[in-house]
Amino acid sequence: MRSFQIVLLFLLTSLLPTQAQTGTTLTGRVTDRQTGEPLGYCSVALFKSQDSTLVTGLLTSEKGYFKLEKVAPGLYYLQTQYIGYSKSTVPLTAVSENQNLVEIPPIAMEADPRTLREVSVTADRQMLDARIDRQVYRADKFLNSQGGTAIDVLRNTSSVTINSEGDITLRGSSGFLVLINGKPVQTDAATILSQIPANTIQNVEVITSPSARYDPDGKSGIINITTKAAVPGSKSFTANIQGGLPAIYRYNNLHNPVRFGADATFNVRSEKWDVSLSGNYLRNDIAGQRTGDVNTTIDNVFTSFPSDGERSFMRYNYTARGSLSFTPRASDAFSAGFYTGYRSQSRRADIVYHNTKTDLATGDNIGRITYFNSNVARKSGRVTLGNLDYTHTFKNKSALAVSGLVEYADLEGLTTNLNMQEPERNVILQSSRNPSENPLNAFRVKGDYTVNVRRGKLETGYQYRKQVQKGNFQYLDLDLETGVFNIVPDFSSNTEVVNQIHSVYGQYSAQRAKLEYVVGLRYEYSTRAFTAGSEEARNLDLSNLFPSLNLQYQLAKSLRARAGYSKRVQRATNSELNPFPEREHSETLESGDPDILPEFIDLSELGLVKDFKIGSVFATLYNQRIKNVVNRVNSVYNDTILNRIYTNAGLATSWGVEAGSTVDLAKWWQVYAGANLYHYKIKGALFDETVPVNTASWVYSINANTTWKFSKTLQVQASVNYLSKRVTAQGEDSRFVTPNLSARKTFLKGKVSATLQWQNVDLGLIGSNRQRITTFGKDFFTTTNYIQETDIILLNLSYNLNQTSKKSKMPASEFGEREF
Repeated sequence: MRSFQIVLLFLLTSLLPTQAQTGTTLTGRVTDRQTGEPLGYCSVALFKSQDSTLVTGLLTSEKGYFKLEKVAPGLYYLQTQYIGYSKSTVPLTAVSENQNLVEIPPIAMEADPRTLREVSVTADRQMLDARIDRQVYRADKFLNSQGGTAIDVLRNTSSVTINSEGDITLRGSSGFLVLINGKPVQTDAATILSQIPANTIQNVEVITSPSARYDPDGKSGIINITTKAAVPGSKSFTANIQGGLPAIYRYNNLHNPVRFGADATFNVRSEKWDVSLSGNYLRNDIAGQRTGDVNTTIDNVFTSFPSDGERSFMRYNYTARGSLSFTPRASDAFSAGFYTGYRSQSRRADIVYHNTKTDLATGDNIGRITYFNSNVARKSGRVTLGNLDYTHTFKNKSALAVSGLVEYADLEGLTTNLNMQEPERNVILQSSRNPSENPLNAFRVKGDYTVNVRRGKLETGYQYRKQVQKGNFQYLDLDLETGVFNIVPDFSSNTEVVNQIHSVYGQYSAQRAKLEYVVGLRYEYSTRAFTAGSEEARNLDLSNLFPSLNLQYQLAKSLRARAGYSKRVQRATNSELNPFPEREHSETLESGDPDILPEFIDLSELGLVKDFKIGSVFATLYNQRIKNVVNRVNSVYNDTILNRIYTNAGLATSWGVEAGSTVDLAKWWQVYAGANLYHYKIKGALFDETVPVNTASWVYSINANTTWKFSKTLQVQASVNYLSKRVTAQGEDSRFVTPNLSARKTFLKGKVSATLQWQNVDLGLIGSNRQRITTFGKDFFTTTNYIQETDIILLNLSYNLNQTSKKSKMPASEFGEREF
């Protein structure tokens, strides 16, 4: 603990600002030339006269005033834009060092005679925006995600892949941190992402080289979801409803899949207030089947139990979100927000097993049984978040921000397992139930200070967070004589994990000529206390530094080079720590390792971004080096049950290249393509160094779409998501492909739109939405083909009412939205 205090004191003292940047303040007002009325929320931008480089910009106040501060000496010009008016360019006299304040005469804008009548202004934004540390994707550009969730948006990005089991990976790694509007979430990524409606998302930011100001959690980076907000001086209301046509393929499932949903969002924003409310409900079942073959060898007895049957999902979620911001004056800002969401997923696996035992010495069959296994695993989770923030800006333009966030996740599960004679299915052979509770409580408090130092910005801060997760896992077995479910102690447990983390950081960002850079250092002192059953707590104390560096250099007007490095950590979950086996289904137990170590990751990348007249393209070479990599591996528990174990498997490395591009081939034809190719290697040992691991393979994924605009109101988009075959610690997963086709038609000047989606296009020809997962070891082999529903038809209807506030004659300009 003393070492933590020493490093904390050192960082705080070394990062104190030494000299605040001074500069000139430019003030002015924008008005209508004919009436003299102020133009509120007009876009004002300051450019360098030498090379027309954008320096800064803002929107005017409700009364048309603007103030540009900390302007360095030099020659500049102002440019104002406002819908319904001609663009105005105003040259300025040279700004000198001894000027503190420059008052600019009122800028009077001329109404554009071409827009005196009511007009509809539309402009297309690029689907992808590559920045110094991240890729930003416009969510509304992916038609196949409308009416779905954040997961449906993510599957279109070049960095993210999602397999048949719903496992989400970022550049091949399953661990990443999720932010919602910049606020971190500790709940499982898939749980929270599946609760966020796609229709409420503005952008998805894939941050592959995070700076020191972010938590270092997440071995592959950060995914930040930004939700839609109103523009200043406006009100807006959007509503969507979605319905699915009856399933084309039923796979002889017990129930028909049901698909429908609705969501609504209301925003209102003035100069001082910003209010947003939204809610949704989504039912999204999917039919399917699975075929598998498992065999084990114990004491010279070979046991084989191939299987076939239903594997379907019944799933629904609903959410509510609200946020409130209040800015009483320019120097103070208050904000509060809440989010609550509920998700339920019930996976049904009604499988027929053909169990055969063979004596390998004689070749004789020594046992055979066919039985029906009905296994239903229901998982549900309610996630509730609340935050309260305050920011104060001082006269020297430095800012102090304090914030608090609380999070509660009520995670529950119930697995029922029933074995019956086949084919009559009227005699129970075995029945068991696995109820579980795994609630999570977390909170964090933090303070951040930002100050301009010379030509850059210095950020420092401290944060404390605590996370408590308790688990109650039971295994109940039916006594066939009494009809009573009895608890089985060997498969039942109580667990608790407590994580506490103190962190302090400092980072400096600046731009020198063509070079932009961000350099930072974060220090963390963390403790982990894990308790399982009546055993003593296992404690782990760590003291670590997490450096980061991001560079961007302007090689030419439309060509940028980027480089980044960051060190990250992936902390173990409750299930990965729990040593007590949990009965997942008929053929599987699952357990963890109470001494499992966190994964420490070094992320490095180097890339280029090229902008051109009809689009842009980026390419990034990256490397991940993962120490103490955690894998889920199999071992033989008995002749018909495998034990899945989470354990440290050694060192994993990957070298890869990621690329993405948007191209407007014509005014009516746009193409987006993203690809990721990497070489993944694991080297280490399992089970107390008894089983060596040394596997490697090339993996690639492609996410692409093309959009045809047949008219101003009709567009069609075709997309494909492809994940190649890849190795795991004990086997391999086959390729996985999902093509989609969507069409959108707008009505009533864009206020109403209808989107028809054809998901998982197959027609019995492509082999869409299916994946074979194979694992093998010394005494076992397992392969399972998961076949999920294809050719799903959905219809999504949207209504968008964008009502301009009476205080502003016109909506905020396109320029302001695009730039700021």
